[in-house]
Amino acid sequence: MTHSSSDFPLVTVISINYNHADVTCKMLESLDQVSYPNLEVIVIDNGSPEDSSIIPESYPDIIFIKTGENLGFAGANNLGICMSKGKYILLLNNDTIVTPDFLEPLVAKMESDATIGAVSPKIRFFYKPEIIQFAGLTNINPYTVRSKGHGYGEEDKGQFDEDQLSAYAHGAAMMVSREVVEKVGLMSVAFFLYYEELDWGYRIRQAGYTIYYVHNSLIYHMESISTGTQSPFKIYYMNRSRILYMRRNVRGLKSIIPILFLLVITIPKNMSIYLLQGRFDLFRAYSRAVGWQFRTVFMKFIHQHPTC
Repeated sequence: MTHSSSDFPLVTVISINYNHADVTCKMLESLDQVSYPNLEVIVIDNGSPEDSSIIPESYPDIIFIKTGENLGFAGANNLGICMSKGKYILLLNNDTIVTPDFLEPLVAKMESDATIGAVSPKIRFFYKPEIIQFAGLTNINPYTVRSKGHGYGEEDKGQFDEDQLSAYAHGAAMMVSREVVEKVGLMSVAFFLYYEELDWGYRIRQAGYTIYYVHNSLIYHMESISTGTQSPFKIYYMNRSRILYMRRNVRGLKSIIPILFLLVITIPKNMSIYLLQGRFDLFRAYSRAVGWQFRTVFMKFIHQHPTC
């Protein structure tokens, strides 16, 4: 799986495995068919309770690292980034299937302009392969702390067949340059899961770089393989990270209205919905996510940017 060619800049692909080694192997199988000739692949087993030995046994040419504990999405990817050698680094979810020629357009876009800091491909849903998941993102609304995906849920009829500026890259497939890593730093480990790539994207743009959606690069995404679609685990980390994003990136007087919106509207509304649904497990998870914010008010790591 490791190829070399001096005509092409080295790309390091980093993917995180947490259980579901069979899913990771399917991703690696698709990655093994790519046409790009200069590739380094790193798989980080992020403290999986389940046996993941099938991964290095099936793909001995990859770099396989076992963390021994769950470092979260950011922590595990940061570990891989610090071990990588590529000029470009692609963070790729293990629940994706790539197309053979998906890398060339991403690299070409990065090579075309030194001010481009990150790119993502077009992403369609694996189980609904004509439906778009990602074709770019809008800026996060400071009140709702949500972003809108261009084309999300639409049938792909070529309406997004043009490269576009995007406010953020997509965490399922996000390519950054080593220059960006050295200038901006790594992802914040305060998030553990969700929103860390959005926070990173915001920092990348703040550093003067642009982010692009690349239309002629295509992958398929299974989505939520590891966390479930409506599990207490996902509700806890999704909402913990949403509020954390606001704490890190909306400051000073600009933060007063979003905080009031959160306290008066968002939190009561979500708690009421879970209670009315009889989902007391989700209510508890959401309450814990809110409580975590108060427990970490004065903790320095919230605003730190790690480096290699």
